[in-house]
Amino acid sequence: QVQLVESGGGLVQPGGSLRLSCQASGLVFGAFDVSWFRQVPGKERELVAGITSTGNSTNYADSVKGRFTISRDNTKNIVTLQMNSLNSEDTAVYYCSGRHRVYSIIEYWGRGTQVTVSS
Repeated sequence: QVQLVESGGGLVQPGGSLRLSCQASGLVFGAFDVSWFRQVPGKERELVAGITSTGNSTNYADSVKGRFTISRDNTKNIVTLQMNSLNSEDTAVYYCSGRHRVYSIIEYWGRGTQVTVSS
């Protein structure tokens, strides 16, 4: 059974940091590109950051460039999202998604973790 489990969310003050993790199991993790998305109620899901299966390439939404860093450790089947200088607009549910690097129709999602930035 394939599982992507997010963790690390919580309440943080503006200007603070959080580190999200996406732990994968039940799949050949090194064959999957992984992305972090976020969603606010009433709005569409937004791509935050992505990393290729090998970790050689990353991409970020303009709104998080310079503040967020995505990385992965294929030996541990984990992708992390380091989030710094958080502000209220970063408040959302954050989801991890894995998409096969060749067969893109094969895609898995986690259940999300809540991030709330508030004083």
